Amino acid sequence: MTGKLARILFIAALTAGATTYARYRSDMAKARADLDRGSTIAHTAAGPIEYAERGEGPALLMIHGAGGGYDQGLLLADDFGGDLRVVAPSRFGYVRTPIPPDASPAAQADAHAALLDFLGIEKAIVAGASAGAPSAIEFALRYPGRVSALMLLVPRTYHPSQSIGADESAESQAVLRLVEASVDFPFWLAARISRRSVVRFLGVPPQVDASASEAEKARVSRIIKSILPLSSRVQGIGVDGAADIHAWPLEQISCPVLIISSEDDLYRTLPGARFTAAHIPGSELHVFKRGGHLMVGQSAKVRHIVRDFLQRSRGLMSHAHDKPFKAAAAAEPAS
Repeated sequence: MTGKLARILFIAALTAGATTYARYRSDMAKARADLDRGSTIAHTAAGPIEYAERGEGPALLMIHGAGGGYDQGLLLADDFGGDLRVVAPSRFGYVRTPIPPDASPAAQADAHAALLDFLGIEKAIVAGASAGAPSAIEFALRYPGRVSALMLLVPRTYHPSQSIGADESAESQAVLRLVEASVDFPFWLAARISRRSVVRFLGVPPQVDASASEAEKARVSRIIKSILPLSSRVQGIGVDGAADIHAWPLEQISCPVLIISSEDDLYRTLPGARFTAAHIPGSELHVFKRGGHLMVGQSAKVRHIVRDFLQRSRGLMSHAHDKPFKAAAAAEPAS
């Protein structure tokens, strides 16, 4: 009887494993198909850049964070509401944007400018989330006349302590090893059976996610899902990890600037956010006590803060800044 039960349990385990893996294969096939048909490749003066567009109104260049791509950029822009023409590129190494010889944040800023040239956009609101903040700051410094306003969300920015980084807990470090190994199936499985660990790795205290509304939990789920296929994003994660984050001449930024962070962000972005706000004249800093790196539970407040900021920043929400613009060799493919 014991031997028969063991055989039954063994067969059941194999069946469950096969079913789980079949579900994984189906999810990955759909994720890859969605990625391929959701974007366009722009052949710019800075080389090929993957991007997607959505909406109408003032142009918003939405720069995604680590583990993202154009799809994460579109998702993050949902927090800002409508009435914006969202341009969401995939940064170097993410999805279908290749890594050039120079993949620094400054070079990435030049690529952002080349994409706007390609699209005929002279001036844009620029938003950088997390690891997207360095190239957003570089863009504001290198192309001051092309930035209507700058928004930095839980940004990876310079602080003398250089304390920013992944949470040191065993849970987060285990997920980090999966990310570094670029193994799709274990990460997919971890997201299904150990949401707590993945959420913590993404910089959110697990109790914040657990106590969030169903709508906010669904938003977190969409962000987790947007990391897959992990193998399509791991090269970009490597670029982000190697980026030189130094002290910028922040006092030279003259456009309206909004910075948002959270006290309980497990990536410890708050010191850098405060340092950045203190060195940009007239910048606004909003700090949530709770919400973590994904600002869980704060979506409505973020939308209100952003819209109020844009309305006060020279009436950006009431008139467009994406006039036809012709730049030298803007639409020429790279040689």
